[in-house]
Amino acid sequence: MTFDFFSGCRPSTLTGGAMVATSHPLATAAGLEALSAGGTAVDAAIAAVAVQAVVDPLMTGIGGDCFALYAPAGGAVRALNGSGRAPAAATVEAVTAALATQAGEDGSNAAAGAAGISAGLTEIPQNSAHAVTVPGAISAWCRLHADHGTLPLSQLFARAIRYAEEGYRVTPRVAMDWAAAQATVAGDAGAAALFLPEGRAPVAGELRAQPLLAARYREIAERGPQAFYRGPAAESMVGYLQSLGGLHTLEDFAEAMDGADWVTPVSATYRGYEVHECPPNGQGLAALLILKILEGFDMAALDEVDRIHLQAEATKLAYHHRDALIADPAACPDVAERLLSEEVVATLRARIDMSRARPPVLWDEPEHKDTIYLCVVDEAGNAISFINSIFHGFGSGRLDPATGVLFHSRGASFRLIEGHPNAIGPRKRPMHTIIPGMVTQGGRVVMPFGVMGGHYQAAGHAAFLSGVIDRGLTVQAAIDAPRSFAFNGVLEVEPTIPAATRDALAARGHVLKVVTSPIGGAQAIRIAGGLLEGGSDSRKDGMALGY
Repeated sequence: MTFDFFSGCRPSTLTGGAMVATSHPLATAAGLEALSAGGTAVDAAIAAVAVQAVVDPLMTGIGGDCFALYAPAGGAVRALNGSGRAPAAATVEAVTAALATQAGEDGSNAAAGAAGISAGLTEIPQNSAHAVTVPGAISAWCRLHADHGTLPLSQLFARAIRYAEEGYRVTPRVAMDWAAAQATVAGDAGAAALFLPEGRAPVAGELRAQPLLAARYREIAERGPQAFYRGPAAESMVGYLQSLGGLHTLEDFAEAMDGADWVTPVSATYRGYEVHECPPNGQGLAALLILKILEGFDMAALDEVDRIHLQAEATKLAYHHRDALIADPAACPDVAERLLSEEVVATLRARIDMSRARPPVLWDEPEHKDTIYLCVVDEAGNAISFINSIFHGFGSGRLDPATGVLFHSRGASFRLIEGHPNAIGPRKRPMHTIIPGMVTQGGRVVMPFGVMGGHYQAAGHAAFLSGVIDRGLTVQAAIDAPRSFAFNGVLEVEPTIPAATRDALAARGHVLKVVTSPIGGAQAIRIAGGLLEGGSDSRKDGMALGY
């Protein structure tokens, strides 16, 4: 393995024992501490995400959702669905009526509001209580720990509790994202008091804390998931959501305590490797569909213009099917077999014209970019690919002042359209963008990997894997490679893509937008015999470290 030290990029991290890769240095340190104490990959992941919920609060938290892929050494990959469900009373009719009533109470004529909403509203507002599905993260963390952890939660949460109580220094990327999302919490008294105490977002290096989150961690360490889903904390959260017009009940929260499900991953081969994703309600199928489309082309032989064009066209096709078909698994039972069939893949591949861009696809999903992803490989060879999110920056922007829980906004992915696969319904899970990934070959784990960045994640999975497999890039180089994303009618490109390449893409009919903030973020750990090769995105604050 050689490296160009004049490339402007950093090399991959290389170790031979164990490794943690996260998007925040304090989270990576917490994961390594758990491994050094004899913990498993799952222990390290829980320690890391607990810290990340403190130090990167606009991206993740205990009021959000979680997915994971776990690969025991020598065993089959398992998927954990830790996404939350809508309240039992949530129907299209009930939520539409509630939003209409709220529109009237906000000062408009209630009847006119109801008529207007019934006639035209198809999405749930981000800051509405109806955007809050019952958070699934704590159920998932505790299920993972019960099944594959060894160290006590009190030990795993120790660093997170310390940072929550004593404070932590805000890192540069977190500061940038905090400033960009501050309007989301400005209108909620509890959230604004915690996250904008001086009426503004912090700058890099400033001290911040979340003392109430420390209290929640202590309760969960002592009593397990029931400390979150039953008892005083649940009563407070339900009361707060109901005060905002939510349909949540104590029964909804109690049902969610054991809500995290072990399920079979969806998988597809790509040039001799098996790629595993979480099944619906996640969008992992879209990543697999893009890869299967790309597999019909000689990606290694393409120049940059052709490669970006092809990935954009494959993304448009895959995401069109994603939005039409992927939802709660009960609403799309056969979608994996349908989307990944040879007939469908061949039909979609044949629609790609390498000389011209297809007409833009306008998506039926709200934009967001706020998630954390991490991965761990322990000394025994167990690997976990782990993702946790509150959807938008600062989620719904709604914080229960008594518990300090900031609620996510994943329910905004539901549709208020009867008959739509992703229509809101009782105890239903919405379509999710967050997707961990895992690569195996011949039953052996090759690489846990993942990409942050909202809708970009599925396209990012495909681009990253093609970089490693087709182009022979190192893990770090594939992560740091310039990015593009065909999003909602435009081809977003990072400014590191040369002007000549952008001009050539425009000549093929792409409507280009040079982004001012990075597209996504990623972590990965490749396992090659006794060597671990890790990478963490230079677009974020994190690092991959091991021993």
